[in-house]
Amino acid sequence: MKKEVKRSALIIVDAQNDFCHGGSLAVPRGDEVVAPLNSRAELFYAKGFPVFATRDWHPEKTKHFKDFGGVWPPHCVQHTFGACFHDDLRFIGAEIISKGMTEDEDETSYSGFGGVNYAGQNLEELLTSEHVTDLYIGGLATDYCVKATVLDALKLGFKVYLLEDAVRAVNLKPTDGAKAIKEMKKAGAKVITTKKVLG
Repeated sequence: MKKEVKRSALIIVDAQNDFCHGGSLAVPRGDEVVAPLNSRAELFYAKGFPVFATRDWHPEKTKHFKDFGGVWPPHCVQHTFGACFHDDLRFIGAEIISKGMTEDEDETSYSGFGGVNYAGQNLEELLTSEHVTDLYIGGLATDYCVKATVLDALKLGFKVYLLEDAVRAVNLKPTDGAKAIKEMKKAGAKVITTKKVLG
């Protein structure tokens, strides 16, 4: 009987300037996710495993923003500094997944699985083509885009590891981040630290 081969991928969620210190929608201590994500990206590259980096890539006018009926201030507008990845993020070779690109987007745009690469392929297609079974996920923010990406991955049958030391929460309510982690665990995600990645 042929032994099943497990292949892993790292997903870096929205480590962008607008979600970090000084950004228009800064996540408290958001910059702190960069160093642990860099260390894991280096490990994945060394092992020949794929790395994906999702990003919000909004048009100037979108229902996602307060001015047009949404709940958020303008952020990560296409081709602006705020939409760029954090300067210290080392992810050369990562596949970039852009999401939230339409004017009529809704909450489904939070998940990396709602985005596409430059060629129009979605994240599920890319992971399947790489024969990925296990996902390691970190980034910003715990209670929104990280949570949505994790939950979608679980629904699609991936084994998911949430990198607890490489996520930070918006916390519109003080307990939002903790509730999000609890929800992800209940759905089947394993919560680990980056030191435990790939055993």
